[in-house]
Amino acid sequence: MSIDFVVHDADDSVGVVVVEGIQAGQTLTGWVMHQDQTVTFEVLDPIPIGHKLAIRDLAEGDTVIKYGVDIGRVVKPINKGEHLHVHNVKTKRW
Repeated sequence: MSIDFVVHDADDSVGVVVVEGIQAGQTLTGWVMHQDQTVTFEVLDPIPIGHKLAIRDLAEGDTVIKYGVDIGRVVKPINKGEHLHVHNVKTKRW
């Protein structure tokens, strides 16, 4: 089985893409490292390698968790399988 993205823990809300060329409509397989499980779902956006994707639906104001750490807040709703980046997540630092 080929892994397309990795997630540190099942409580995280995002995974990180680890392959090139992810396009909308593809079915991706992710590895949840801490629980040693795989998850599979359709990605909704093209996502560059190293970028984040939502592994669950996120509402405006939700906290984004990556590697068990708060990395920001959602500024517009994000559906499972969508790209997370500066257009929909902002830091809480300022």
